[in-house]
Amino acid sequence: MSSHPVKRKSRPVRVLEGDVVDVPAPIVKGNTAFSFRYSYAEFSAVGNSAQLRARHARYEDGKLTTESFEGDLDPRIYERVMNDAQRFFADQTALYLRAFSSFLLPFYKDRE
Repeated sequence: MSSHPVKRKSRPVRVLEGDVVDVPAPIVKGNTAFSFRYSYAEFSAVGNSAQLRARHARYEDGKLTTESFEGDLDPRIYERVMNDAQRFFADQTALYLRAFSSFLLPFYKDRE
C-alpha cells in the first residue's frame, strides 16, 4: 500500500509554558466509608443432572444490588469442577505442611 487515501497535514508542535500539566482530581463518590460484597455459589448433583445456584449482593455508593441465578449443567462439568476443587485443596494443604517438614527431618535422622 504505497498510496494512502487520506493524508494528514503537518501541524506545528505545541510548546507548554514550563512542565506543569493540570491533572484532573478524582471524582469523590458519596459515602465510601461503608461497602460490602457477598457471593455464594452452590453446585449439586442429583441423578444424571447437576445444578448451579449462585447469589451475588453488593452495597456501594448507597445502592444495594443483588443478583441470583440457577441453571442445569452437564454432569461431566460438575465432576471436573469437584476434581479441580479437591486438587486445589490438596495442593494448598501440601504446601502448608511442607513448611513444617524441616522440623521433622531431625527426628527421622535420629532413628536411622
